[in-house]
Amino acid sequence: MATVAPHRPRARPFPPPVDIWNALPTPTLLIGPDGDVVMANAACEIFLNASQATLVERGWASVFPPDSPVRALIEGARDSGQGVQAYAVLIEFTGGRQIRADILVGVLPGPERWLTVSFQTRAVTALIDRQRDQSAAARTAVGVAAMLAHEVKNPLSGIRGAAQLLHEIVEPEARELSGLIMSEVDRVRALIDGLEGFTDERPRRFRPENIHAILSHVRRVAEAGFGAGTRFVERYDPSLPPVLGDHDLLVQALLNLVKNAVEASPPGGTVTLVTAFRAGISVRPPGAAGRVSLPLEISVIDEGEGPPAHLVDNLFEPFVTSKRGGTGLGLALVAKAIGDHGGVVEFERRAARTIFRIRLPVAAAGDETRP
Repeated sequence: MATVAPHRPRARPFPPPVDIWNALPTPTLLIGPDGDVVMANAACEIFLNASQATLVERGWASVFPPDSPVRALIEGARDSGQGVQAYAVLIEFTGGRQIRADILVGVLPGPERWLTVSFQTRAVTALIDRQRDQSAAARTAVGVAAMLAHEVKNPLSGIRGAAQLLHEIVEPEARELSGLIMSEVDRVRALIDGLEGFTDERPRRFRPENIHAILSHVRRVAEAGFGAGTRFVERYDPSLPPVLGDHDLLVQALLNLVKNAVEASPPGGTVTLVTAFRAGISVRPPGAAGRVSLPLEISVIDEGEGPPAHLVDNLFEPFVTSKRGGTGLGLALVAKAIGDHGGVVEFERRAARTIFRIRLPVAAAGDETRP
């Protein structure tokens, strides 16, 4: 009787290790026992803006200054023989570029202490948290605005009317005081008018919109008014698909960002408007069943000094401002408008430039609905 050989599944070809290394989506370095870079995957070359050959040949000096926290963490892991993790670290690169990221250092088994160093940018990991925070800030602003509009605005009209009557009948030397009352009432009324933008909850019809047409309209409005002395540069991706949005809300949000950029720029400065398609970025909106892709990116870039460091984490909350006489409602209104579209707003300071970046969903064919 013939013996039947057991069936063995045919071995599948195993991908080369270099291909696996370069396919890793997380920027990762391999550090040798002497502390020098041995390998950098493709994602890390993009993150560090340096090729593997440059990193191997020139070492850390090509990307990080001597006092970099990255170098300190690597040295600490080598000395202790244990992996270390640091979160939300502000990394400064040689040349001045800054980015906030998580740094994870692993120690390979063995006496030589080879290390792996991985970076996870906070701009990606914090998108969901940022969207939740912006939505909460917007809801807070809606409640505050509704209360103020109802409880304060009507009495203001009576106060101003009484002050105006007094202004006409009091002695000339007392008119300065009645004028002061009227001017302060007008200032508070203007604040209430700004807050009422948050209480507009009318149903809106979202439809496919050409974001470049909206940006061009915003630029023309700026050039004809508050941005008359500013140079505008447009760098648009011509293949960008339409966005699912409300035309008026998007114009309002972008006008606020452009106005902030103009006011932050030096006299005769430049404001740059950029669009791009960034695949792979998605969030799960509050209450949604699945994730929403946000590939459409609109950036408003200025050459100003940017907001003070202590305000950065609260920029999109109402009444947070560094401008003298400002109300702190502009960016909160932007966050609400973009949040209504299912998108997010980000802030970044890079190479002496301030960048406000909006991420929005794409409109599907025949899509006319609220995000």
